[in-house]
Amino acid sequence: MPRSNRGRPSSAGDESFERFLAGWKRTESRRGAEWTVQPVSAAKALKTYRCPGCGRDIPSGVAHVVVWRADGVLGDSADLAARRHWHSHCWRMA
Repeated sequence: MPRSNRGRPSSAGDESFERFLAGWKRTESRRGAEWTVQPVSAAKALKTYRCPGCGRDIPSGVAHVVVWRADGVLGDSADLAARRHWHSHCWRMA
């Protein structure tokens, strides 16, 4: 049987961090801070989230954005752990 040369991730946290960062994203300035904004397509929206802008649910299957600090002092992993899912409209109005 042939061997697989694929490496195994060192931990599940590292794998999810890299997978999350792999999508298209941009940096925006809001409320005096830099934020990383990554769109989530309807096909990739698999869970329900609560939008911090309006307090309503973002149901699965609805396109939205994920936002986290781009200039946080605690590092990329901590900023990513504090990310929030927003309705696209709510983020534009924030």
